[in-house]
Amino acid sequence: MNAQTIMICSGKGGTGKSTVSVLLGAQLGAWGRRVLLIELDSGLRSVDMIAGVYGKTVYDIEDVLCGRCDGSKAIVPSPLYPGLSVISAPYEGGEVRAAPLAGLILAMREYFDYILLDTAAGMGAPFTAANRLADRALVVLTPDPVALRDGRIVADALLQSGRPASAVRLVMNRVSRSSFGKDAAVFDLDECIDTVGLQLIAAIPESRTLQRAGAAGTALPQDCPAAIAGHALAGRILGERIPLTCF
Repeated sequence: MNAQTIMICSGKGGTGKSTVSVLLGAQLGAWGRRVLLIELDSGLRSVDMIAGVYGKTVYDIEDVLCGRCDGSKAIVPSPLYPGLSVISAPYEGGEVRAAPLAGLILAMREYFDYILLDTAAGMGAPFTAANRLADRALVVLTPDPVALRDGRIVADALLQSGRPASAVRLVMNRVSRSSFGKDAAVFDLDECIDTVGLQLIAAIPESRTLQRAGAAGTALPQDCPAAIAGHALAGRILGERIPLTCF
């Protein structure tokens, strides 16, 4: 087994990148895959709560990268989503470096089908390290002009790293009918795609159910529209031909 590594990134913060990372990991697990989600956003830790491992973490990614513990000791299986395991970011401090992260990924690849790298917003050290190592990238944005403009900068950097265009995809998050139209800041999904310059792989609907589940550390119901959209995203990652649905 040789896990494929996918980085999940954004331009500006607040696009729901970590929520989408857990959603994707959970739904890849629902497709029967074994997934390791590594959170790289030091000081802004949230994956542990969303994935339901809050209070269960002894070691974090900083401990692993600094050599204080073996990578296997930092892995915590999600009690909410079968098939998903997590290595959390530290609550504060820490530096993500590509060389030790590459060593961790190499050591973990034989045990998982997918390794997801939840990077920090922007293009700092977590983005740079992940960009050197990831096979594929997902850019998670919301339908507003600032997010789209910053997303274009991130998309250009990902493509300039030598990846084929097919390895970088756009995920539009928090989409609703009111997101678009002549009175909205963005006219339609086509404007999002044209602005960022990436092919759309998923549109995740605005969902209070998703927000409440993440905040409470509870499982997202599988019949929730956001879970259905996430399941379709995971299927497309796996190569399934699933039509895109707009909300």
